[in-house]
Amino acid sequence: MRASRTLATLDEVDAGDHVCQMLKRTDDVVDRSRAFVADGALHGDKVVIVGPAFHRGGEFAPLVLDPARLDGSLLAAVRREAATADREGFRSLRVLRHVTLGCRPERATELLRSELDLEEFAADTGAMVVCAYSGDLDLTTLRQIQCVHPHRLGSSPGPPEFQVYRTGKEGWTVSGTIDSEGADAFATVLCTLLTRTATIRLLCHTVEFFDAAGMSALADAARHLPDRKVILEGTNETVRLAWELSGFAVPDIPVVIAS
Repeated sequence: MRASRTLATLDEVDAGDHVCQMLKRTDDVVDRSRAFVADGALHGDKVVIVGPAFHRGGEFAPLVLDPARLDGSLLAAVRREAATADREGFRSLRVLRHVTLGCRPERATELLRSELDLEEFAADTGAMVVCAYSGDLDLTTLRQIQCVHPHRLGSSPGPPEFQVYRTGKEGWTVSGTIDSEGADAFATVLCTLLTRTATIRLLCHTVEFFDAAGMSALADAARHLPDRKVILEGTNETVRLAWELSGFAVPDIPVVIAS
């Protein structure tokens, strides 16, 4: 089963990992990523690089995708490459994505949804996905980006307040505390997932607490689309009691909270 962890180097990236690598402004993404790319040839993996920064006179042999020129979404592009890699006999797919931020706050939601796509892709296919972030990131945006990466590397202000990551074909693990700081990001994650499936299973064994903002985000997301349901499994007694006392345990909010 996949589990959240902090990496010391990119050498530790394993099958199915989705890593958020935080780079300092002075770091060169090419230098920082060279070993990860080179290991593709060593282990028989196909390497796909996403980001215009890698167009450097053919320094890298792998396929380079410019996100501004993709025909369709990034998810569609990496899925095509994964299928091609399988047909061509590669062991797996390695994706290195470089994102430079300015940072426009309105871009946070777009990035969060894109990273959620890549998280599901990595977990379901066994691909190795490293997302290298550099530039001027405000703390809020940084934590939103990290919350859908189960694996972290590089300089950061510490782990996010909560995480959501794929743990099986039928469920997502949620850990930490969902409070006013993370409520918007949590709502975005849930609304995005509910557009894809009618029922979401959230495995909440390591959730410590939902505050009022977090519970409101959960309720609003569950009501966002018709005929949808959110099931929380493994919640502690405090979470269950707070949900009931806050008046959310009513039929018109399609959320099931179980022990």
